[in-house]
Amino acid sequence: MISGYSRLGMADQALRSFREMQKSGIPPDRVSLGSAISACAMSGALDLGEWLHAYVGKNGIENDLELSTALVNMYAKCGCIERAKNIFEAMPVKDVKAWGSMIYGLAINGLAEDALNAFSRMGETKLEPNHVTFVGVLVACAHGGLVSEGKMYWSSMIESGFDPSLEHYGLMIDLLCRSNLIEEAYSFFDSMPIPPNPAILRSLLAGCKTKKEKKILERGETTGKHLIELEPQNPENYILLSSLYASVSNWERMREVRKQMKDEGIKAVPGCSSIELDGYVHEFTMGDWSHPESEDINGILREITDKVNGSGHEPRVSCVLHDVSDEEKGNALCQHSERLAIAYGLLKTKAPKIIRVVKNLRVCWDCHEVTKIISKVYNREIIVRDRVRFHKFKDGSCSCRDFW
Repeated sequence: MISGYSRLGMADQALRSFREMQKSGIPPDRVSLGSAISACAMSGALDLGEWLHAYVGKNGIENDLELSTALVNMYAKCGCIERAKNIFEAMPVKDVKAWGSMIYGLAINGLAEDALNAFSRMGETKLEPNHVTFVGVLVACAHGGLVSEGKMYWSSMIESGFDPSLEHYGLMIDLLCRSNLIEEAYSFFDSMPIPPNPAILRSLLAGCKTKKEKKILERGETTGKHLIELEPQNPENYILLSSLYASVSNWERMREVRKQMKDEGIKAVPGCSSIELDGYVHEFTMGDWSHPESEDINGILREITDKVNGSGHEPRVSCVLHDVSDEEKGNALCQHSERLAIAYGLLKTKAPKIIRVVKNLRVCWDCHEVTKIISKVYNREIIVRDRVRFHKFKDGSCSCRDFW
């Protein structure tokens, strides 16, 4: 059951089953431990992952290739990249899966050059890269803004006879869009020999928001409408199209898309952030004050707002894509889920404890700037794992170098 839940991406259910097995007095074996560790990687449950790692050592369980790879993956996806590297380097034998976990882990932690160096080291071992390996390489290029390098690796993939998947095509388009090369991204898209999936179309649509050129906006609009035709029940498609309209203050078109969502009974996926403390995961959604300590959290939020505003920060109200007053937009930003989770971390922990937050959506620009300020004025290290990468905030700066 634990393995099945983990393979299906149902991390909470996997960890719940693992705890039930513990309560029943059944000792875990390597298979159940590996599956539980993988579940910790998905949910960002570092405390439990560390306990499982310690359990392996204390009980003399053989830390084989598969278990070691699971630990590398877990620590990397929980933002502990140095621990992941230490385990990886200590492995006497490394297969392509282990290398892939390390390369991908370095990439999502913002260490693009390290990821590409690891790929070069893997090449020296004569191991053949697989689908996952190239995913890690292209993610590194996309998150590092390494357009020339991405194109070079893409060319080497094709020349070596590797057959790229939709995921690889999507990552190349993501790389170009993140670097504001929207026209080139569309040219690459038009040359694809296989039909695109909705994820690729969403990357293009999201990229169009960064351009204010009429031609690009029109193509983005066409892409958005096509997405809604393909996936009429997916709220993200409506949100992206309405955001495109809002980015150019076309409130009438934005309201039309929102009305279409409402008429179809489609609800947007709310932003949700979690923080693990003492083995328990606390979840927060935007504007949700149901937490039993919500009054204290709100007090910390007010304190944060005062300190952040005192530093000279002006809320970037353009991040709130609704036709409401700037004051309402500012209040909405203060209640974003990651800010609630960070406030709870400040309330319940003291330095040098790192505050670790996992978010289901991409961090907005304003929350990114505010978290940088929080890390400086409170002298705290904060690690946020959003939908696509890690952000490590320390002394007023972020590991992503404001490129994400």
